Formats: sequence, C-alpha cells, structure tokens
Amino acid sequence: MTSIAVSTHPLVAHKVTRLRDPRTKPKEFRELVNEITTLLLYEATADLPVRSVPVETPLATTSGVELESRIGLIPILRAGLGMVPAASALLPHAEVWHLGIYREEATRTPVEYYNKLPQDLNIDVAIVLDPMLATGGSAVAAIDVLKLRNLRSVRFVGLIAAPEGTEALQGAHPDVSIHVAALDSHLNDQAYIVPGLGDAGDRQFGTV
Repeated sequence: MTSIAVSTHPLVAHKVTRLRDPRTKPKEFRELVNEITTLLLYEATADLPVRSVPVETPLATTSGVELESRIGLIPILRAGLGMVPAASALLPHAEVWHLGIYREEATRTPVEYYNKLPQDLNIDVAIVLDPMLATGGSAVAAIDVLKLRNLRSVRFVGLIAAPEGTEALQGAHPDVSIHVAALDSHLNDQAYIVPGLGDAGDRQFGTV
C-alpha cells in the first residue's frame, strides 16, 4: 500500500497557514511555495540510496557519500512550475521534464496537452511535483505516462491533498509514496479542496 507522509513540522504548518490566507499576494505566495517545497523534499528524499566516496578535507582524507540515484523532476503544468526552483536548488543535478495536464471541468477527467518527456527516461527516481492533490486524476495520469516508459520508482510531492485524491492515487499506483504538507477535509461540489487555498496556479501567477 502507498505510504502517505503528511508533514508535522511546525515550520511547514506555519507556512501553510500563510498560503491559505487570501490576503497573501502572489510574490509571497510563490516564496512560501518555494520554502515549503524545500522542506517537503528534505523529507521525501530521506531514504535515497547513497554510495561511499573518498573526500579530501583541508586536513585529511576521509570517507563521505554521494547520491547513487539519477533523479528526474516532473512538474505538472502549470501550478507545478512553482515547485521547480526549490527542487532544482536542492537537487541541482536532477533533470527537469514538463508535463501539461488539466482537468476538464465538465467531466473532471485529466487531459494531457503538453509532454516533454523523452521516450527513454535515463533516471532511477522520478519526483512528480503538483501543489494540489484534489481528485488525483492529474497525478494518476502523470504517473501512468512515466510507467509507460518503464520507470518504476516514483514519488509524489504536493502541498495540499484531499482524501479523495490520496485514495485515487493509492488505488491506481500503490507503490508510489505521497508527501504533502497538509491533508484536508474533502472536496466540494466543484472538486476543490476544502479548506484548501483556492487555485494554486492562479494564486502563484496572479491570474485570479
């Protein structure tokens, strides 16, 4: 069964509270997304495999470690773009591929409209980035695409999730770990997360 990690860190909770506030302007909203993403990725990558390497300090030779896995970052457009700067800063050697998926409002089904993934994914671990895990449709569709390219190690990192979204992702991909800052109450009739924070893309880019 999929593991779901909901952060209990007080810094994350503090920053999520500011994200929810409708008075938070786009500039501060983007900064908060960046900061929360860093904290979540710190937790989401805690079990990445490493290998031993020698290192010369100013005083002696000692042993250290370096990451063994080749990592790919896959933001789901458009809202996932706001999580990329923090992810790239923390994992500067990771490749970044963009995948555009939107939710068709009438049917609430995911529609892929942009795909910059190479056919041969020369990585070991993919980290899917999307602020909101609402119905779970976009996350499931994105991971379907990755697995069609024979990638088996996938992690999802988001900000806010609804139980409906985590259940959908668990059901479709029970091997994918989910890392979020908060697990909210439910979806409303428009499939928005409650209490949520509104539309993460609009709030990041000032298009409300």
